[in-house]
Amino acid sequence: MFNSISSKKLSFGTFFCLYIAQMVPSSFLMTALQVIMREGQYSLATIGLLNLVRVPWTIKFLWSPFVDRHCVTVRDYKRTIIATELIYAVALLATGLINVRSEIMLVVILASISMLASATQDIATDALAILSFKKHDHSMLNSMQSMGAFGGAVIGGGVLLILLKSYGWNVVVPCLALFVCMMIIPLMFNPYIKIENEKPRERAKWTDIFSFFGRKEIWPQIGFLLLYYMGIIGILSMMRPYLVDKGYDMKEIGFLTGIVGTAASFVMAWFSGVLIRRIGIYKARIIIAGLIILAPIYFLAMTFAVFNKTAFVIGIIYIQACYGLATVVLYTTAMRCVRPGREGTDFTIQIVISHVSGLLVAVLAGTVAHIFDYRGLYIAETVVAIVSLIYVLSAFKKEE
Repeated sequence: MFNSISSKKLSFGTFFCLYIAQMVPSSFLMTALQVIMREGQYSLATIGLLNLVRVPWTIKFLWSPFVDRHCVTVRDYKRTIIATELIYAVALLATGLINVRSEIMLVVILASISMLASATQDIATDALAILSFKKHDHSMLNSMQSMGAFGGAVIGGGVLLILLKSYGWNVVVPCLALFVCMMIIPLMFNPYIKIENEKPRERAKWTDIFSFFGRKEIWPQIGFLLLYYMGIIGILSMMRPYLVDKGYDMKEIGFLTGIVGTAASFVMAWFSGVLIRRIGIYKARIIIAGLIILAPIYFLAMTFAVFNKTAFVIGIIYIQACYGLATVVLYTTAMRCVRPGREGTDFTIQIVISHVSGLLVAVLAGTVAHIFDYRGLYIAETVVAIVSLIYVLSAFKKEE
């Protein structure tokens, strides 16, 4: 029994390392390059194009069936993850050896290659995670995934920027490449990762992307993926502009949203996994949908009073906590909607749907806030959050 618990903890730690290896470099590169390009007098329009580096993560579902088809055994998955992680590390190392200020476009190209490798690693990692853990453990597994993402954002988007000022680009980025290599060591030497059925009846093919939507039972889940974040994503996307309007500088905004807020998401991602394991996904989905409603209501109430920094910081912590809770719920439900042999494809499609939905809401939030002010945005978000809760109550039946 003791050995079983120890092996499970080791496997959880292994996947945490893989997930944080994806997020620390990508968070750092995106944040650091924006700062460096602005200091180099690049136009805001050019800096905005830097977001194209993230495209591989948005369209990774296009090659996810090929990863599923190639990977059947644990050895297949390990080879794919290690190979893509090494490509990721080499691209980072090359990026770190370049003069970032004089060769910015080459840096962007190398960053794009590293993102492509990282996205492919993510497909294989998600599929292996689904296959190597039982359904009961998926909530804690997704806690590891979310904590890796949030922890990576804090380290990459905050701590490493401080180190960048002290040690420079040509020291920090090669160290990131070394960090990525170190994070695959637990996977290489973990003998406990096993797949119960290493021979699925049907191998994945590219048309599985379309057949995913052909299942009648998947549509309630798609509605859930579209709605669950909507009540908070718009507020989160406009948090920094709001703080600018209130007179906060970049350093203060970075601390409040990038460190304090993301730390709250990190902690609650772990708690969410524990909660789902204790009460089940059905109850957890409803409870967290209810908690999300309180976030826009809280910010709406603040618009009727004089701005108070302490109250707003509490709001930041609460809404980021809701984000951490909701992320684990969404990932856990996504893992339960995958087909045998197509784990990477089906999970990737669902996560892309949620990310695209969040992107669209973030874009619309700016328009709503511009036309109706922040109060109008909070009212709209409250309505959407209530609709989301009603949808959850009506679309899903208790299974546990």
